[in-house]
Order: sequence, then structure tokens, then C-alpha cells
Amino acid sequence: TLKNMTDSCILENYFRVRPLSKVSSLANLISPSKNGAVRRFGQTIQSMSLRSDSKSPGLSRKASKAVGPTPTKRRNSTLWSETLDVHQKSTFSAKEIKRQEAIYELYRGEQDLIEDLQLARKAYHDPMLKLSIMTEEELAHIFGDLDAYIPLHEDLLRKLTEGTGPNGTVGQIGQIVTDWLPGLNAYKDYCSNQLAAKALLDQKKQDRRVQDFLQRCLESPFSRKLDLWSFLDIPRSRLVKYPLLLREILRHTPPDHPDVANLERAITIIQGVLSDINMRKGESECQYYIDKLEYLDDKQRDPLIDSCKTLLCHGELRNKSGSKLHVFLFSELLVLTRPVTRNERSCFQVYRQPIPVRDLNVEDLQDGEIRMGGSFRGAFTNGEKAKNVFRVSSMDPSHGQSHTLQVNDVYHKQQWLNCLRSAMAQHQGAPLRPQGEAVRAKRRSSTISNSIYDEDTDENCPHVSGANLGPRTHSKTRLDKKFRGSLKRKETEV
Repeated sequence: TLKNMTDSCILENYFRVRPLSKVSSLANLISPSKNGAVRRFGQTIQSMSLRSDSKSPGLSRKASKAVGPTPTKRRNSTLWSETLDVHQKSTFSAKEIKRQEAIYELYRGEQDLIEDLQLARKAYHDPMLKLSIMTEEELAHIFGDLDAYIPLHEDLLRKLTEGTGPNGTVGQIGQIVTDWLPGLNAYKDYCSNQLAAKALLDQKKQDRRVQDFLQRCLESPFSRKLDLWSFLDIPRSRLVKYPLLLREILRHTPPDHPDVANLERAITIIQGVLSDINMRKGESECQYYIDKLEYLDDKQRDPLIDSCKTLLCHGELRNKSGSKLHVFLFSELLVLTRPVTRNERSCFQVYRQPIPVRDLNVEDLQDGEIRMGGSFRGAFTNGEKAKNVFRVSSMDPSHGQSHTLQVNDVYHKQQWLNCLRSAMAQHQGAPLRPQGEAVRAKRRSSTISNSIYDEDTDENCPHVSGANLGPRTHSKTRLDKKFRGSLKRKETEV
């Protein structure tokens, strides 16, 4: 069977040090997987120089040169209209062709998703289990119930196929997706576990055996130069595309078409599903970071921490002495911490006393208003005039706390100020009224409440987290691109 052939091939490649050209032969046994909907984590890594089994270097070079590495697999990007002959194509209006193209894109996306879910199991999960690279419990934590979602998407494919007429068109798709979309609620647990799964995977990558296996997979053509996490992130990437796909179908559907009402209803349904998944995901990720807090004194543990269900933003800032702090703004508390490692487990040691948001005071400091110390030179020069600084303090006299915090640039400073003021306004019951640049910055901030993680981080950029918290941040340039895309789309992201 395909599975047995795949497993035996991967096992053989793992235990024998083989030329890259031979390792690449995996592509002949495994179906290719999904395309550009997956992003960010796949890195293009240059080919490694692997030793040959042959004792003769000359023979090895000759064989390698003769065979050559297998090219990276690519997805078939055929359009619906390209499946028609000239006569068939002439029987459809331009608008109907665009409508069918949009439906076909939905159909092909489901095919690709199913292939990728199967690939994640056959090429990664099963071999790592057989080779004892990871335990069954660890793999279950990282991969979740990916197999369980395959029948769900196969069901949509079957319904779309049944709804396709003899001329290759789907007459009405609205009722099909309206009936099917509620099933996507099954992804609640998977998406909620993503942050913990990614953390465990990153931890396991410190193991040389895991590194070696994943590197070989990455350089094999079936991976399309996408790493394991890219495949595990495919379901989330697919979920956020459904509103866009349905709107595109609706856009090319005539106003008097019977599909219009059902498509509008389907868009409402998927937005509700994504909202529920986002809420569940946000609560899970909030709890994930709460569990990582380490208290030096029991008095530091404010009872309000048990009431926190949302992590509004978090990220690294510097205090007045120049020390790095990781700051968390929960719905009820502002918590300053120092990142530490305990028994190879990363956690956050609480610094000073958490400040309740209801007692929080925020002051925007002008550039050059204060001096920041923290260096040996600064001890003699009285520090340097600081830019991009703000101050948080407690209005409760018993706390007597005040923290001057610095970020890298005005852009990220404004993000923090917006998050803090918004949280305070909710507790005080007063509407937030930013002015001037603050208005524009708030508009930008509102679009990143659902941003997804990236690995190239700016330590001072807050991880803004509406329903969607990320353990990584975006650079300013990439945030701008995401903002512009979000303003155009306005879809709910997971």
C-alpha cells in the first residue's frame, strides 16, 4: 500500500546516510501538499551536503551527477475555464465563468487541504512514531486530531461533486455550504491548542534526532520547502479563507439568482463560527501564559488573575534601568515579568506587584523628557535622553508603583498606548477618544487584534491579541501590509 511504501522509504532514508538525490525520491511515493495559503514558517534552506554510502567518492559524484536532485513538487493551478473546450466556453457569459471559477477555487482548495492533512500524518507523524523520535503523547499534543477533519472536508467535496451538472457547472452552492459550515466548529480544540503545540515542537527541535529528521523532510520535494509547522497551520489558514471565498462567489452571482440569500446566510454562519473559535482560542492562550507566570512571593498573586479571560497584548519592553521586561496586559491586570528558564521550561517571573487595570494610570512622555540609565557609561553621564517612552503607575496609594517603559519606535509605542487606554476605558465605562495621530494609530491597532504569528520579531512590538494571541510579532513593515490587507478584507481571522 501507499502508506507502507511511504513508511519504509522514510525509515530507509533516516537510518542510511544517503545522497540528497536519493533522499528526494520520497516525492515519487507521496502526494504533494498545499500551496500559498500556508505561509511564514516555511524557510527556504539550501541543500545540505550529505555523505554517500559508497566508499568511492568518484563513484558517488558520478552517480549524483547522473541522477540529480528531484525538483520540488508544485501544485496544479488549472482554472475551471481551462478544463473547457472552445465550444463549451462560448456557451457561458463572462460573469458565469467568473462565478464558476470562484466555486472551483473552493473545490480545489478542499482537495489540497485533504492531501496536506494526509501528508502530515504519513510523512511526519507516523515515521517519527516508528523511529521513536517522539513519544505518542508528544505527537498527539503537536498534531491533535488532524485525521478526524479529513472526512469533514471529504463531505464537502462529495456534495460539490453531486451538485455539479453535466456541463461542469455548479448551479446552486449556497444551500450546500450553509448546511456544511457549522461542522467547522470541530476545529475549536485544534486551534485552541496551537500555541502549546508550537511551544512543544520548538522545544523538541532542540533534539538532534528531531532536527535531522525535519531537515531531511524539508529538503525532500514533497515538502515544497515548507516546514512541519506550516503543514500543521494549514487548517487555520484554510478557515480564514472561507469568508473570502464565499464573498467572491457572491460577488459574481447575479442579484436575482436563488443562491444569493443562501450565500449571504453562509457568510454570516462562517463569521459566527470563526468568532466562536477565536474566543475559545483567545481564552486558551490567555490561560497558557497565566500558567507560565512564576511568583517570588504569594502576595504577588493578585486574585484578579483568576478572572482574566483575555490577553489584550504582550511583548518585551525596557524599564528605566535598561533591563528587559516582558509585559502582559490582561483584561484585568497589567503584569510585568522577567523571562526565565526553569528545568528547560521557559516561564515569566513576576516583577513587582501586578497593577489592576481599574487602578491603572498611563502617561505619554515626550521624547527627551527623561533620561534612561542602565549602563556603566550612563552612571557618569546621567543617562541618555530617551525616546518612545511612557509611564504606567497605580492610582492606589498602597501600591505606590510607577514604571517607565521604553519601546523601539513611535509606532509600537502608540500600539501599547492604544491597548492600555482601551483596557482602561472599558473598566471606567468611558469611551476612548484618541486625537490626531492616535486616531490613525488606533485604526491600525484595531486591525491587528487577530494577527497571526511570525518569527522575525521586534522585541518591543506588542503582541496584540483580540481573539487571536500570537507568541511572535510582526515587524513594522509587515504589520503595515497586514493592516492594509485587513482593511480591504475585514474578515474574521483565526
